[in-house]
Amino acid sequence: MYLKSIHLRQFRNYKQQQVDFTAAKTILVGNNAQGKSNLLEAVELLATLRSHRMARDRDLIQDGEVASQINATLQRQTGVTDLTLTLRRNGRRTVALNSENLRRQMDFLGVLNAVQFSSLDLELVRGGPENRRNWLDTLLIQLEPIYAFILQQYNQVLRQRNAFLKQNQDSALSTQDSELALWDAQLATTGTRVIRRRDRALQRLAPIAQAWHASISGSTEILQINYVPSVALEQNHPEQIQQAFLEKIQLRAIAELRQGTTLVGPHRDEVELTINQTPARQYGSQGQQRTLVLALKLAELQLIEEVVGEPPLLLLDDVLAELDPSRQNQLLDAIQDRFQTLITTTHLGSFDSQWLNSSQILFVKAGEISSAPAF
Repeated sequence: MYLKSIHLRQFRNYKQQQVDFTAAKTILVGNNAQGKSNLLEAVELLATLRSHRMARDRDLIQDGEVASQINATLQRQTGVTDLTLTLRRNGRRTVALNSENLRRQMDFLGVLNAVQFSSLDLELVRGGPENRRNWLDTLLIQLEPIYAFILQQYNQVLRQRNAFLKQNQDSALSTQDSELALWDAQLATTGTRVIRRRDRALQRLAPIAQAWHASISGSTEILQINYVPSVALEQNHPEQIQQAFLEKIQLRAIAELRQGTTLVGPHRDEVELTINQTPARQYGSQGQQRTLVLALKLAELQLIEEVVGEPPLLLLDDVLAELDPSRQNQLLDAIQDRFQTLITTTHLGSFDSQWLNSSQILFVKAGEISSAPAF
């Protein structure tokens, strides 16, 4: 797939900006806080309807404006598609394909596929379980767009169950209460769908990531990725998982009533990353942690390409500065012209002449993008 153009209106610090992409690799050069990352964020939103910065929609709209819009033209094997995402300050979003508004946002997902790799992704290793869950969920949305709906259903049940627990926190509510049993059953049903898909995705991703990791580390380190759900996952059969889910809820029922929150479910799951059988967050240098994240991102690219049948876009947000020359070369060699790549950087020193000659170079300053440096 190839992103031919993007048009931003009142988005972040862009008032009105059209960019036409003319090469497989586009390098966006500029000082910090000029808008380089904002452009990549716009592409990420078109791919996943999420921002890794976790901003609210109103934070994406220029001050004083009620709405912003991202419009893009995408070339795929099946033809050219026009994508439009409109964000409003009141939180209501609309999406359109080829100028036709879609009733379900889920139908917008899967049209454009992209993998984002930023310096924030180093928190995948160092940060808490929530970072890894978000990473896995974002990948799954692209592999299987219906997962966005499944996750939304689970989160809705979770919110309602938490509200019920909080409301009855100080009451003499029985764990056998019929309304609580209803929420338990819904949580187990929707949670099982999330757990099964996460498990399946990691089983496909893990061997690809292991191969990349071995290649980058010179086979000196063995990477293992394990999915650790809060519900025992002996087998991937929905009935068995649901039963295990309900049994675990019963075990934690008194603690849940006391704390007024749900203690069992996919919102408590962990993705365990280990190198040479040691937890990666405790393991070795920052360089080794960066190798792991690089392997995960290259695995994401490969897996999406295998599932979708076309190479996704790669968005590299100021990440080369975080990698030493050896890892930079590994990454740049893996990309070549296989993936359309948008790269942000503060200077062009990381790129050799071959890369620079085959790339479109754009300069970003104060929310304006041009093909010549602004002085």
